[in-house]
Amino acid sequence: MTKLSSAITAKRDDLVALTQDLVRIPTLNPPGQDYRLICEYLETRLGKAGFQTELIRAFGTPGDSEKYPRWNVIARREGTRSGECVHFNSHTDVVEIGAGWTFDPFGAEISDGKIYGRGTCDMKGGLAASIIAAEAFIETHPTFAGAIEISGTADEESGGYGGVAYLAEQGYFNPARVQHVIIPEPLNKDRICLGHRGGWWAEIETKGEIAHGSMPFLGDCAVRHMGAVLGEFEDKLFPAMAARTTDMPVVPEGARQSTMNINSIHGGQKEQDDDFTGLPAHCVPDSCRIVIDRRFLAEEPLEQVRSEVTDLLEGLRASRTDFDYELTELNSVLPSMTDRDAPVVRTVARAIEDVLGKSPEYVASPGTYDQKHIDRIGKLKNCIAYGPGILELAHKPDEYIGIDDMVESAQVMGAALESLLLP
Repeated sequence: MTKLSSAITAKRDDLVALTQDLVRIPTLNPPGQDYRLICEYLETRLGKAGFQTELIRAFGTPGDSEKYPRWNVIARREGTRSGECVHFNSHTDVVEIGAGWTFDPFGAEISDGKIYGRGTCDMKGGLAASIIAAEAFIETHPTFAGAIEISGTADEESGGYGGVAYLAEQGYFNPARVQHVIIPEPLNKDRICLGHRGGWWAEIETKGEIAHGSMPFLGDCAVRHMGAVLGEFEDKLFPAMAARTTDMPVVPEGARQSTMNINSIHGGQKEQDDDFTGLPAHCVPDSCRIVIDRRFLAEEPLEQVRSEVTDLLEGLRASRTDFDYELTELNSVLPSMTDRDAPVVRTVARAIEDVLGKSPEYVASPGTYDQKHIDRIGKLKNCIAYGPGILELAHKPDEYIGIDDMVESAQVMGAALESLLLP
């Protein structure tokens, strides 16, 4: 074991306590809660290690408000000589809790070598591991060259526009400023994630005409029209997507195909508050809406993804009596892939071999993450996701992170820093 690996092992209790502190700050998104609080915590922590810190609010981005401002923190530690900059980027937001928990979602309880809680895996455990790796590296090699940056950014779970996208627009990921980016997303400690599939999100509304529920023939039921849309998806679109596979190394196996999720559906009367005890009115619904979440492959052009849906809708307009719809595109993200020969890929691969004694698996993520903004906006291609945690635990009840996995991932990150920042 190297001197740096031993130093990281000695910080095991600190790594656990840091992860627990981060998980106990309930940075739920939506709505974007406690972003400033966690940024200030990171500012204090990294300031003690000699980092210069900057708090940056993403004014005017989606969700930013006086009640829920979109705060980010970037910390930079300069070496004693010129050299390249290695940046560890982690998002600080976590998704809703959901049902089915047997642990306190924000208790950060320890059981059987694991820390449980919302965000342990995705991705506060990875954030903590990168901090411990950087601090141990600086203590072990105080005369390193170049610079180390650590960022805690907002809104990755809702697209990253109040976080990495905003920072990239401001030049924080300019290749002249930062040369290597590691995002500690939970893709397993022996994997290097090269990129992700694309995504296209849209709302479809079918139109109808309101009438009395006892005389539906005098109206036009928008829910039935939406049923026809869903029928077309089931009969035509889902089989077509299932027949396509990608050369991207996407995990898990089911994500090697094109996929689409019906994210939500609502038709007719507005749902009442939980304390409402009355009965519904008798009306034919004049509107029904769904939100679709379409994940596509590098081999699929975005325009094809759009047209497959619009062609089905236009077919219904031509064949179904009184069918009318409106489609609103909500967002789109192109696939992103880093070359396996990129410097950060080769460096982390060697570090995995040295620390874990095995060759890494090269994968791509089924969902998008903030590499998309570093790639498209920052024009920085030398970027990967690497971090502790099991991908399939993300967003699940009883989410957890293994303590041993965090220690070993931190050792891999430290070995990568040695390769990149020691002449």
